[in-house]
Amino acid sequence: MVGRPPPSGPTPPGPNTIPRISFQVTAPSTERLDRFLADQLAISRTQAAKLIANGAVQVNDQRPRASRALVRGDLVCVQFPEAAPPRELVPYPLALSAVHEDDVLLVLEKPAGLVVHPAPGHWDDTLLNALVARGTPLSSSAGGRPGIVHRLDKDTSGLMIVAKTDAAHRALGRALGQRKVGRVYAALVWGHVHGTLDIDAPVGRHPKDRKRMMVLATGRPARSRVEQVARFETCDLVRVTLATGRTHQVRVHLAHVGHPVVGDPVYGSGGARRVTGVQRPRAEAIGKAAPRQALHAAVLRFVHPTTREQQEFHSEWPADLRSALVEASGDPKLLARPNLLGYFGFFE
Repeated sequence: MVGRPPPSGPTPPGPNTIPRISFQVTAPSTERLDRFLADQLAISRTQAAKLIANGAVQVNDQRPRASRALVRGDLVCVQFPEAAPPRELVPYPLALSAVHEDDVLLVLEKPAGLVVHPAPGHWDDTLLNALVARGTPLSSSAGGRPGIVHRLDKDTSGLMIVAKTDAAHRALGRALGQRKVGRVYAALVWGHVHGTLDIDAPVGRHPKDRKRMMVLATGRPARSRVEQVARFETCDLVRVTLATGRTHQVRVHLAHVGHPVVGDPVYGSGGARRVTGVQRPRAEAIGKAAPRQALHAAVLRFVHPTTREQQEFHSEWPADLRSALVEASGDPKLLARPNLLGYFGFFE
């Protein structure tokens, strides 16, 4: 456990008070303070750094630097500033596929093409807006993204956890920070992965294109394990297990090792054009059959924040990517199979 409330417990917000959270570090040491707070509070590192810069954070009753490393016994207090009135979340009527739902959390399958939370260009047509239209109770996240425990890229489909209560959000956020939430992706990639490939390469924002990420020496630590599930003529179906969860991590790591995701318009490294010779026509057919990046969040594992029972959820290969996978396999009979990942042994 990295952090815990001090013996007196966190200061609960009253009806006229600004929320204040206190907790004590129990690990021998941690990352720098801004990263630690981002993990513990389930907010972005930018938001954590802003809290520190504005004097809203104290360590042992002193104002710290964002780069400070914490040690066991440090007492961290966060006084959240009085927030400006939040942008109203407009309901967005969109049917969502729930895999599991109880009083404190929801596990759902996010469709491709859906942005997770409001941002410029997508204020009213996001997953969060759809959850509001659904009537799902949502935690009151300090980061302005109620209920959102983790994210998926707009054009990545698959499993996500949504927190309904603040306690569940905090517990799941801590579990993510402590690498205790298992996230496994299915991806169709160019080329052939031999056996198991462990990738340990830091990921940071591209210095010239702020919308892109890249492997960067000054980036945040990022680790992924890639395993070949099925080998086809020009590409492979792979299983990618995350040890960390950086922005675009799967796509960046796979491109970095020479196996970009099929259909990825940003990190695809030329797509079918990278394949030459007699295999080129098949590669072009696969590329045309992929309407977006062939990446799907297929497995989620975590300890339930209330029952403390181990949870595991699976999601099959999505319908919009079926043609690409079947084209890659060279077996049109597979189109009739509803469980392509199960057929190839992905969940074994």
